[in-house]
Amino acid sequence: MAERPARKPRKPHAAQVVRTERLTPHMQRVVLGGDGLAAFAADTCTDHYIKILFPSGGAVYPEPFDMERIREEFPREQWPVTRTYTVRHFDAEQRELTLDFVVHGDEGLAGPWAKRVQPGETVHFMGPGGAYAPDPEADWHLLVGDESALPAIARSLEALPDGARAFAFVEVSGPEEEQKIDSDVEVVWLHRGDRPVGEPLIEAVRALAFPEGRVHAFVHGEAHFVKELRQLLRVDLRIPRDDLSISGYWRLGHNEDGWQASKPEWNARIEAEQEKPSAA
Repeated sequence: MAERPARKPRKPHAAQVVRTERLTPHMQRVVLGGDGLAAFAADTCTDHYIKILFPSGGAVYPEPFDMERIREEFPREQWPVTRTYTVRHFDAEQRELTLDFVVHGDEGLAGPWAKRVQPGETVHFMGPGGAYAPDPEADWHLLVGDESALPAIARSLEALPDGARAFAFVEVSGPEEEQKIDSDVEVVWLHRGDRPVGEPLIEAVRALAFPEGRVHAFVHGEAHFVKELRQLLRVDLRIPRDDLSISGYWRLGHNEDGWQASKPEWNARIEAEQEKPSAA
């Protein structure tokens, strides 16, 4: 049997911070630019994402930045740490890539970085990935998510043609976290307050009178509420799998490394639980 060709290493992109902006008390925008974006494209999906490579363990990496060399020469604990962020906007002509970060004080890695990063600093990242864009053939659209899914939901709404029928539910901590979205779809902003993450979203979607016709749904955010809405949409309402983009972006009590490591097992278990035949 012929041997498979060796996998060609993916080369990270390099860009420079152009400017930053605080959008809301807990949402920070960082705009990247530079010639390093000449080979970057993000124009097929509205949930395109990149994986930013953050230095780890005080490491100073050689230039030019080379992931294969880093893996060969540095101990595992000093390899870059990745954090995944949705492309809020990409202007290919101006070579500007816009990312929005949820910031909770000094908690986490990417949020504090976004809050303190200065113009001119270099950022290395992989991507883009992505799998969803609103299907123009659908009769209507359902978009549901917490703050982590807001950039993708906003980009999706802005991609819909005028007059498209859509229901958008976005959960944020309070009214100060609402954002302006350039769309004629009226977003239902749900203010969580002290309630568990996702609880208002579950209530809102369960209370929705689903219109007739084919729905194309995008449901992303904290894993537990996504699980509950997957049960509703996939199992109770029998919406076809191909008409659902539904997955946990994050999980309470886990950082991204822990969540990504456990996510395949979590997804497999949920799918087995929710799609097993019911007893006669």
